[in-house]
Amino acid sequence: MISTLRASAGFLLRRLGFYGLAGFVALTLNFLIPRLMPGDPATVMFARFQGELEPEAIDALREAFGLTDAPMWEQYLQYLTALSQGDLGLSVAYFPAPVTEVIGVALLWTVLLAGVAVVLAFGLGSGLGALAAWRRNGLLDQIAPPLLSFLGAFPYFWLAMAAAWIFGFQLGWFPLRHAYDAGLDPGLTWAFVSSVISHAVLPAGTMVLAALGGWLLAMRNTMVGVLGEDFITYAQARGLPSRRVWLHYAVRNAMMPNLTGFGMALGFVLSGALLTEIVFAYPGQGYLLINAVLAQDYPLMQGLFLTITIAVLGANWLVDCMTVVLDPRTRT
Repeated sequence: MISTLRASAGFLLRRLGFYGLAGFVALTLNFLIPRLMPGDPATVMFARFQGELEPEAIDALREAFGLTDAPMWEQYLQYLTALSQGDLGLSVAYFPAPVTEVIGVALLWTVLLAGVAVVLAFGLGSGLGALAAWRRNGLLDQIAPPLLSFLGAFPYFWLAMAAAWIFGFQLGWFPLRHAYDAGLDPGLTWAFVSSVISHAVLPAGTMVLAALGGWLLAMRNTMVGVLGEDFITYAQARGLPSRRVWLHYAVRNAMMPNLTGFGMALGFVLSGALLTEIVFAYPGQGYLLINAVLAQDYPLMQGLFLTITIAVLGANWLVDCMTVVLDPRTRT
């Protein structure tokens, strides 16, 4: 028992060290790339005012954005110090709002929309795939895979536009823009919560519909291979209930590849569903990212890149933790 715990802890610590190294490299690139590019945020903002600012103001702007003539190593230390204090700088597009404040607002909407959509797509797709493989050549196995694969062949934004035109313009069942009705104050009131849900149905629904086929096929194909293993035959020969064989032996082993993919998808949730959020003008991370690119908002782009990188690495480490729990082979 003690040796097993040591092996599991060693595996998780090695993976954590690897992710820490990857995070450090991403952090360093996040610092270097904007400083190697021509121009800087202060010059962009100065040009935006078209001569309304005095030339001396550009030095003050450069200092506000953390850009100095100090050596690169000194700037890097200042950058790390600011990050340790949660300071990602000031946004150009939303000046003088801090980047952390701008990202924090969009982050809540992205987690609500894309996070719920990814979890629903993974849960429904994996469950349907497991059932389709268990009852091969049944009605579900004959209809669901080809239908959902056909729908999944369409990109998110096409399904989003089709859903907006049918259910928004033509039928008027759901709103088309923003995250809640204008004039409502955010709060735990039924009017606000119901408005948020109605605004999220179309974008979240299209994301689930587009991803459902991939999760279903992946789970079904893995499940078919697992059902042919000797331990499944042995469990059935022992007279174990079919439900137990399906859930504890087949699904548990077939879930491992899907679980790894789920970790990647969950990590990229913070990048937002870029095109879907643009179609519905949903104020998430993806919509914020495209606005940052258009406005040449380098501090905001840096903050978004860092947030997404940390989320991907963190989600993968959580998947490693779940793998240790579900797969006994990783404990030896």
